Amino acid sequence: MQLAPARPPHRDDVRIAAVGLLGGLVLWAFGLGMNPGRLFNGSWLLVPLAAMAGLELLRRTRPWFALCAGTVVLAADQCTQGSLATVLMYTDLVYAAVLYGSPAAARRIPVGSGLLTVGSTLGTLAVWRQPEALLIGVAVGLITFAPATTGVLVRNHREAAAAERLRAEQTALLAEMDRTQAVTAERARMARELHDMVANHLSAIAIHSTAALSIDDAATTRTALETIRENSVDGLAEMRRLIGILRDSSGDTEPVAAPTLDGLAALVEHARTNGLDAALTLTGTATGLPAPVELAAYRIVQESLTNALKHASAGRVPVVVACSDDRIEVRVTSPYGDRDGPRAPGSGAGLVGMRERTALLGGTFEAGPLGAEPGGAAGEKVWRVRAVLPLENPVPEREST
Repeated sequence: MQLAPARPPHRDDVRIAAVGLLGGLVLWAFGLGMNPGRLFNGSWLLVPLAAMAGLELLRRTRPWFALCAGTVVLAADQCTQGSLATVLMYTDLVYAAVLYGSPAAARRIPVGSGLLTVGSTLGTLAVWRQPEALLIGVAVGLITFAPATTGVLVRNHREAAAAERLRAEQTALLAEMDRTQAVTAERARMARELHDMVANHLSAIAIHSTAALSIDDAATTRTALETIRENSVDGLAEMRRLIGILRDSSGDTEPVAAPTLDGLAALVEHARTNGLDAALTLTGTATGLPAPVELAAYRIVQESLTNALKHASAGRVPVVVACSDDRIEVRVTSPYGDRDGPRAPGSGAGLVGMRERTALLGGTFEAGPLGAEPGGAAGEKVWRVRAVLPLENPVPEREST
């Protein structure tokens, strides 16, 4: 087992040791001792003085060892004339042992020094039976108990300050995490809105432009170009509106009201002008509904019609929106199979956006091929989109268009 290299003494500890040693030398030079007439007089007091100064170098790196060794040195100092500098450095070792020592030492040293103070007071009083014996207890308390309690107060203050700094750092970290999550969620929301607003127009443009290029008929080409122009103008207007809102940070721009179920008829009619045989069935009461739920239902219908325009085979596309007391159910079905006409490319982002919208509201979402729809042609397969949006405690999602 390899021992860790010893840490060098802190520069403040070096200064304390130097000042204590120099002060003791000055007191000795003037012949100022605390215990005249002891066993070892003269320069003998310099030995514990130098030893105590050396232990001061360990007050921060090895506080418990310095305190134990300092106690022995202090006892040896009492056999000499004694130096006030030695006693003062010992009180600093008691203080440092509480401040820099282990938590167990910080708890035990004040208790031990307090018991020592009380014991020495009662013991000397019992032996001498003189009031002056109380001074011994006071001296012991000043040397041991006072610096120990001071160390406890300073240590508690430092620990409280460190805990506050840690709490502040954790708060800042949590705030940064919340900000990052908010930015990510906002970017995802903007991506969904941008996709839902523009994809319908661009899909119609792609399909009709392909038809105009592939069919050599002047009337068909003119109709396709008119549809292309209408969708490009509408898409450009919506793009400009979104970009204007994103660029304006002054708060002067008023956002357009979020779409509601009342706009589904116009949405389906627009799909019919693009060549989709869509029909709307709206049941239940569509008033007084939570705005986030209405927005989600509208966008799901919009994206479903866009997907049908891009991928569905020829046939009817029924749109059913059923409103009840606790939920809104959206069902859009379209013929599923080989497509004779032009097909627009898809990326799958629309299904992801619809699923995200439903999940944010705590609802359920399904999309995929099924068997024949009731009332449909025999053997016909359909693609169905079904979303159930609860009306209780909807998660708000702001409309940015």
